[in-house]
Amino acid sequence: MQVARQVFGPWDQGWVLAKHTLSSTYLGDDQYGHARFETVRSEVGEAAFQLKYRQAWEQVEPLAATVVEHIYPRFDRVGLIVPMPASTARARQPVTEVALAVGRQVGKPVFTELLLKEPGSSLKNLHGKEEKLAAMKDRLRVANEINNDGRWNVLLLDDLYDSGASMEAACAALKTYPKIGRIYVAALTWK
Repeated sequence: MQVARQVFGPWDQGWVLAKHTLSSTYLGDDQYGHARFETVRSEVGEAAFQLKYRQAWEQVEPLAATVVEHIYPRFDRVGLIVPMPASTARARQPVTEVALAVGRQVGKPVFTELLLKEPGSSLKNLHGKEEKLAAMKDRLRVANEINNDGRWNVLLLDDLYDSGASMEAACAALKTYPKIGRIYVAALTWK
């Protein structure tokens, strides 16, 4: 497995486990005119791909264990875990499932409804960080889900780190909530 990579932004500390795609070779078009590729992913990238696009739920616990082993110890006193809200509606959200498994493994609460995303266009087809930030503007909000007094350090977990735009928007929203202290971010893979 590749070593985790540190990422910088308007958060207190951030890490990503592994590069998602190591290589992708164009093989030509199929009989329907669709491009075909031979894609080689990192171990974590393949597990994340299988989970997200093939509903391979058996990948949840190993991915969570990898986060717990290689990223979680880098953060100081995490109080709670928040999954990044998904862009695509699914019966089960892969990143939420991984966040719940991380929470179980480290004994921390996971707030799946603390950070909410308003519907809008996917960032996948947008180019450049500024375009992505504009698309995310005012789409994330924080629900008052924490009943305890005090400030809590949060671990924000996502599946893919690209430009950092969605993480930046999430951090901006989380910083408006007075019960949030330090913000740590983690992602399974980087683009």
